[in-house]
Amino acid sequence: MSASGGTKAIVAALAANLAIAVAKFVAYLFSGSSSMLAESVHSLADSGNQGLLLLGGKKAQREATPQHPFGYGRERYIYAFLVSIVLFTVGGMFAIYEGYEKIHDPHPIEAWYWPVGVLLFAIVAESFSFRTAIKESNEIRGKHTWTQFVRRAKAPELPVVLLEDLGALVGLVLALGGVGLALLTGDGVWDGIGTLCIGVLLIAIAIVLAAETKSLLLGEAAGVEEVEKIKAAVVDGDVVTRVIHMRTLHLGPEELLVAAKIAVEGHDTATQVADAINAAEARIREAVPIARVIYLEPDIYRPEATK
Repeated sequence: MSASGGTKAIVAALAANLAIAVAKFVAYLFSGSSSMLAESVHSLADSGNQGLLLLGGKKAQREATPQHPFGYGRERYIYAFLVSIVLFTVGGMFAIYEGYEKIHDPHPIEAWYWPVGVLLFAIVAESFSFRTAIKESNEIRGKHTWTQFVRRAKAPELPVVLLEDLGALVGLVLALGGVGLALLTGDGVWDGIGTLCIGVLLIAIAIVLAAETKSLLLGEAAGVEEVEKIKAAVVDGDVVTRVIHMRTLHLGPEELLVAAKIAVEGHDTATQVADAINAAEARIREAVPIARVIYLEPDIYRPEATK
């Protein structure tokens, strides 16, 4: 996985979630808080998610084969999509079920200092993990807003970790609110309501992740800036006079396929056209380094050919 894959952020999140999951489960055993049980499952699911992201990054590095001539770069998209499914089924649905059970059969929280202490510890740990993800994202985010970054990023790992960490922090605040209200009122129903809110939050995040990674799985084109750079690099004004039409496709986060029909003059020789195509490919790779698979087809320009 490349640096843009956010390996550091994934490892930081994995370490934090494993420690937090154990702490939350211990707090649940001593206090009986359903919010703590839901949060411990949430952290355990997040740990599994980060494991899936690391596995996907490793598998994506395999060399191309005759059966998969364009390589395995999209494995990262597949594992990111699996993360959204795990977050939905394991985290969200379990929290909703546990919250429903607690509301219908409330019981007071025992040893309140366990859940409160663990939640405060978890907020600090998740904040460090979230800070790492933000720092790595800022290195490649450029001028995009956070919403644009999540929607347009071709490497899925950092958006996934960002949303997971954000969801974890909000979930911890909800759990702390539920536990706090249950302690203040003596009514365990508030603990169940907090658990329900955690479940709804996780499902919302899972839906966003699934939608974004589905788009990547279907195949996304290069960004507008990259497309313009490629078009400018193709035309030399001598042999290649224009781009008739062009298609781009991400084979993986750091590998782009470019296929274009380019206009040449009818009097150009085959040698001139071949040399111009080779030069254009070199210019494309210099302008957009991730453009690794390039197919340029020469043709005589006709206005109807652009439709």
